[in-house]
Amino acid sequence: MTSSPPSTQPASAAPARKAFFGHPRMLANLFSVELWERFSFYGMQGILLYYMYYSVTDGGLGMNEGVAAGLVGAYGGGVYLSTILGAWVADRILGSERTLFYSAIIIMLGHVSLSLVPGYAGLAIGLVLIALGSGGLKANATALVGTLYEEKDERRDAGFSIFYMGINIGGLIGPILTGLVWNSMGFHFGFGLAAVGMAIGLAQYAATRKHLPESAHIVANPLPKSKYARMGGIAAAVLIVVALAIGFGLVTSENLVSVMAVLALLASIGYFAVILTSKRVNTLERRRVYSFMPLFVASTAFWALFQQQFTVVALYADSSLNLDLFGWQMPPSFVQSINPIFIIIFAAVFASMWTKLGTRQPGTPVKFAIGLAVMGLAFLAFIPFSGGGPNSTPLLALAGILLLFTFAELSLSPIGLSAATKLAPAAYPTQMVALFYLSVSLGSTLSGWLAQFYSTETEVSYFSFLGIAAIVLGIILALCAPSIKKLMGGVR
Repeated sequence: MTSSPPSTQPASAAPARKAFFGHPRMLANLFSVELWERFSFYGMQGILLYYMYYSVTDGGLGMNEGVAAGLVGAYGGGVYLSTILGAWVADRILGSERTLFYSAIIIMLGHVSLSLVPGYAGLAIGLVLIALGSGGLKANATALVGTLYEEKDERRDAGFSIFYMGINIGGLIGPILTGLVWNSMGFHFGFGLAAVGMAIGLAQYAATRKHLPESAHIVANPLPKSKYARMGGIAAAVLIVVALAIGFGLVTSENLVSVMAVLALLASIGYFAVILTSKRVNTLERRRVYSFMPLFVASTAFWALFQQQFTVVALYADSSLNLDLFGWQMPPSFVQSINPIFIIIFAAVFASMWTKLGTRQPGTPVKFAIGLAVMGLAFLAFIPFSGGGPNSTPLLALAGILLLFTFAELSLSPIGLSAATKLAPAAYPTQMVALFYLSVSLGSTLSGWLAQFYSTETEVSYFSFLGIAAIVLGIILALCAPSIKKLMGGVR
């Protein structure tokens, strides 16, 4: 297994140049894999909060709503925090391609646990496995998309937008189908359907993985075999510490969200330090990593608001939204599919727009600033409907707010994935993507922490504060864009 860095020009790029909407052929395969993984992930997450706080007689676990929302945020943070482990395994031991394959198996086992193991045991086992597997899959799927393009290929941002559309097709179908199954058969059957979706994605990837370019199989910075025992000892020690912390009550369901936030913050600081001090990173690459820091902060703020779709917005849909759809009471989990519908409609529009603009398109910092500001406007748009009581908010109004969520997401999320692959040092290709996902981890955890301040009595002040804060951050980032651009060293 070679230890040389990935080639900047994948062997498959030229012959497959116009195979999939003008992009490399393997983009279609990774598009499909991510679609099914997201089907299972969002299908499960669409009913997860309700499973946690619905009463036992309604098939749930009967948790307090605030604690349940915090746990959902902590779980979301854990998913993206585990991208560190998945990226490290890819860059040091297995390579992106094999890490993705094994991670998909772990995810499927997690969904099976949620479906078959009852009570808190099934919840704990399932969420831990899904978090670990998803972390390994997400960072490596993104890194594999990056291997399909040359460093300065103008199609790259558009390719990631197309890939992002696959994510959201799965995100659209998953909550709808699991919601219907939950409504008619119960929570555990809904979780079972998520397991079936992941099994389809795994089978599809197993059949097509051999067609990935050679660079997908490279281990960028192999771990010497002499250090395997040491790393195994460290892993065992970490597991023991975690077990003891839980056993002695230092980590509980009530404080888990705070613990996850601290871990994500420390991991982010540590990751930046490791990459910036590495002797394998040259001066230009180091400057590019510095340029990523303000983008990391902006991304964290964005996800702290956006991920409230699974906490505050889910609670809002269950308590204040008029769920009557032409005389049929739709499950509140269907709300989770509104954003993916808009992504599917507009992802291609954004991809086409960036492609046509070419070198005239806004730089990455400006796109991030736009995403933050629009996200702030989306939260301010809740204010006219706040405090109305049960069934008071029209479904069309929430759809309009989630359309703003979508425009914000398309301005920042696929661009962040693309920027991570472009700014990554040669020795840290997948781990730089994991660093972007750490911003999602920290933001997701903060979304659960912020949810504890939300109630029907605090809606106006809650939405006002977060909306204005996001807009102000967006303006500051736009003003700093020229300085950030200089540090990016020619990367747009």
